[in-house]
Amino acid sequence: MEALADRLSELDSHVQGIARVVAFYDTLMRRRVDLPALARASAGLAECVAGIRLHDTGRAIRMAPDGRQAAASPSPASSTASIVLDEEEIGTVWLERPGPPGPFDEVLLDRLAIAAAAVSERYGPARTTMADPALVELAISTDTDQAARARALRLLGFPAGRPVTVVAVHANPSPDSPSPATPSPDRVTGRPELPPGPARLPLDRIAHLICPDRPVKAASLAGAGVILATATDGTRFPAGVRAGIATADSPDHSWHQARTALRFTTPRRPVIHYGDLGALALLADVPQEVARGNRDVAAVARLADAPEDLDTLDAYCSTGSLRQAADLLHLHHSSISRRVTQIGRTLGIDLTDPVGLTRARLALATWRLLKQT
Repeated sequence: MEALADRLSELDSHVQGIARVVAFYDTLMRRRVDLPALARASAGLAECVAGIRLHDTGRAIRMAPDGRQAAASPSPASSTASIVLDEEEIGTVWLERPGPPGPFDEVLLDRLAIAAAAVSERYGPARTTMADPALVELAISTDTDQAARARALRLLGFPAGRPVTVVAVHANPSPDSPSPATPSPDRVTGRPELPPGPARLPLDRIAHLICPDRPVKAASLAGAGVILATATDGTRFPAGVRAGIATADSPDHSWHQARTALRFTTPRRPVIHYGDLGALALLADVPQEVARGNRDVAAVARLADAPEDLDTLDAYCSTGSLRQAADLLHLHHSSISRRVTQIGRTLGIDLTDPVGLTRARLALATWRLLKQT
């Protein structure tokens, strides 16, 4: 009985300690302190250095137990926690305690992270990238009037009167997927390379890559990722990601353009600006039954049963040159020449003739559009 009484006494003491930590941070939040004050109070409570860092600024706030800024050379963190707002990690909090973590460090960091998220939202506002899908849809929908669209963009954090570029991104994992901190460049394209499978960069990281220093918001919508930005760098998309970039100023028209450009993307041309499509964009408006009934499109569809021939046709149509296609496929140009001649017979098109090559390009592009409908 005495052992049980001692154990209950220890548990009661532990619960009381947790309650005091929770009450401490509840008081700080009611007083609406800023991040430096929050770090200073946390360091005093923990009796060791406490730190806060937000990803958007990269600046670390480190306070010592005496209330002053901590020494310039930080000690290794004894325990850390993520600052999460709207299901997006926006920063980190940590303690620099010599030796092992204290008995209340876990709950202290948990409450510190919650308080830091609230402070960031109140004073930032917090620069989260992932936005409310309903608000993004309101901004890009053709059914939204101009007043509602302007309000949605303002709530998303975009300055009034500034054009907003819309980007449609295909096959993005969720923001909760693990991702590497710094993607390595692909040796062929020079783009940052994403590893295969679930470790690919989430949508918010892709948005930061293409628009690192200006307002940018992202959401998953209509089977694709949507990125809204005041400026984009099309060369910074990671390898393995396909994207269509709009040119129109109005977000509703831009969304239509971005989705259209996305439909034209291929592994060899993963990022397409709508303006670069030119007259090719008209293919997206061809009725499906008309496209399927076209002889050239039907011939390309039959060729799809032979992936090697289809890849050769794609390389030749992309380059317009036997030698360049051979370089692309790492084959001798004479081998490509024989393949192209045989593929032309199968299609019923003279691929060495400029008109025939144009027919093949249009048929291949139309067949790809049909595959995505």
